[in-house]
Amino acid sequence: MSERMVNTPGLDIATEAFGDPAHAPVLLIMGGGASMLWWPAPFCEQLAGRGRYVIRYDQRDTGRSTKVVAGDPPYTLDDLAADAVRVLDAHALPGAHLVGMSLGGIIGQLVALQHPTRVLSLTAMSSSPFGVDTSRLPRSSEAYRQHLATAEHVEWSDREQVIAYSLAEARLLAGTAHPFAEDAARAFYERDYDRSGGYATLANFEWRGGEPWQGRLPELQPPLLVIHGTADPVYPIAHGEEFLKVVAGARLVRIPGGGHELHPDDWDTMIDAIAEHTCHA
Repeated sequence: MSERMVNTPGLDIATEAFGDPAHAPVLLIMGGGASMLWWPAPFCEQLAGRGRYVIRYDQRDTGRSTKVVAGDPPYTLDDLAADAVRVLDAHALPGAHLVGMSLGGIIGQLVALQHPTRVLSLTAMSSSPFGVDTSRLPRSSEAYRQHLATAEHVEWSDREQVIAYSLAEARLLAGTAHPFAEDAARAFYERDYDRSGGYATLANFEWRGGEPWQGRLPELQPPLLVIHGTADPVYPIAHGEEFLKVVAGARLVRIPGGGHELHPDDWDTMIDAIAEHTCHA
């Protein structure tokens, strides 16, 4: 693997690549407030081992990418979609297979709508259809919403307090199929927190942007794969199923008991599905 910084005026994006650049490119887009480490290196290596050139990157305000003043984000969904294209450009890739997790799946949908010739295929994991009326679908779990409401009481400069809050969230995001690995989760948050220089800008995002693409998801051109846990507490499985009603030819792979997570015990199923989906273009 090799790490490189994508530099544009006023914005630096940290990226890392795995595998042979001659292989089919796959761009991994993580969710809101999540650095590239949320795509674990062994996951990336296993996918690269299936004949893919895998790139992950730090979203704005995470990891080693540019951060702005906490609480005053000057960017929108459209900017985050443009960032994905910037990464493709920096790696001299005319197109790639996009795999987006949570908010990353929504960003991937926007990129695919805005730049269909740059997207060979799209995989939306633990995500929700963009620009579709989902008000009739189940909301995030009550426990998860209550947890988010406590964020305003966290002292974000206090490492232990932030890691405790993050661990509590990780427990809520976990599914029902596997035991929660407390020690591994803590070690991950400690590493991610230190690499990012803290989590002060973790919540720096507002759900703005993409207005011209509201209601246009049925126009999606790249083939769509949906991977969704049946016990996802953030976007319940009905959100994954909704894609099938909106996008012609979409395919859904259910992760039994899976939460809003990339649990190692589910990697084989996920990677098999992504490898199969990305082998046709």
